[in-house]
Amino acid sequence: MKLRIGVMGSAQGPTIRVQENITKAIMVGQEIARADCILVNGACPGLPDEAAFGAKNAGGLTMGVSPAFSQKEHTERYKSPEENYDIIIYTGMGLMERDIINIRSSDAIVIIGGGVGTLNEFTVAFDEEKVVGVLTGTGGISDHIPEVLELCDRKLEEFVVFDDDPKRLIEKVVDKLKNGFRPTIVDDRVFRKGKGE
Repeated sequence: MKLRIGVMGSAQGPTIRVQENITKAIMVGQEIARADCILVNGACPGLPDEAAFGAKNAGGLTMGVSPAFSQKEHTERYKSPEENYDIIIYTGMGLMERDIINIRSSDAIVIIGGGVGTLNEFTVAFDEEKVVGVLTGTGGISDHIPEVLELCDRKLEEFVVFDDDPKRLIEKVVDKLKNGFRPTIVDDRVFRKGKGE
């Protein structure tokens, strides 16, 4: 089965208006496709959609996890795109609850820029010991992960990797996944593949 890499990041705000961030998000999507992985995101506008555009145009498979109940609500209420997706799952769960489905549908996530929503996605993935790739230099929460963990009295774990280059970052994420670093959730406890007790 193909690996699924979630892309989380700024759907709005100043970081999505920086051309370098748009370019890097597209490159992240391209590298996910080139690694023969499926790109997963929240089917939202902004940097995650730019990554979906990159993956789709590099021949990759893309899946969006929408907060909406239907296609109509997705486009009209949430003003969210659909053209860069092969599959959209309409959860009807709203933004915050949708994030859980988004994370749990991904083997690993990559964060680009981001605000409170991306921070929520990071903390869910971190607590579930998913591999997390952080694209540094893109502003927002992705430039402050070590400080956030320190403020929360949590240590930086080996499953969180950093890079400012999209190609190198995806290589690091895929390498972690291919070397068996995949958690399994059982009764709200996290077990690493082959390492659960």
